[in-house]
Amino acid sequence: MYKLIAACLLLSSSGYSQKSIYKGLPSLAWPKLYAIEYRKEGDYDKPLFSKDVQSLANKVITLPGYMVPFESGMKGTHFMLSSLPLNACFFCGVGGPETIIEVFLLEPIGYTDKPVEIKGRLILNDKNPDKMIYILEKAEFLGAVDF
Repeated sequence: MYKLIAACLLLSSSGYSQKSIYKGLPSLAWPKLYAIEYRKEGDYDKPLFSKDVQSLANKVITLPGYMVPFESGMKGTHFMLSSLPLNACFFCGVGGPETIIEVFLLEPIGYTDKPVEIKGRLILNDKNPDKMIYILEKAEFLGAVDF
């Protein structure tokens, strides 16, 4: 809970806006994705998705965020998208796993440190601990975003 509050404060103080460049619609998915709890199952924490999150399962959503390279090289179709800038993302210890989503694009794009917007089908993963809890499949790069 404290991580969520800290992330919200960080986002609001950095001028982060959740305006979508896609048809001018607001991107409201990130706040919903933050609402998650975990239950210890063996060696892993199993995500327990809220009803709001479950309502997004297998639907096409649009998310703004920052690319976190996953594949080697500067161009690819598989990467992480963080709701937080790289210096404050999940891998730096600030946000939780709910602040990042694994992306599988249909077409490769080059890496950028600028904010981007991605659209794809949301998959909820509570079974495979080797994957992120959120996955965007058949995703499309919509363009750069000015937060």
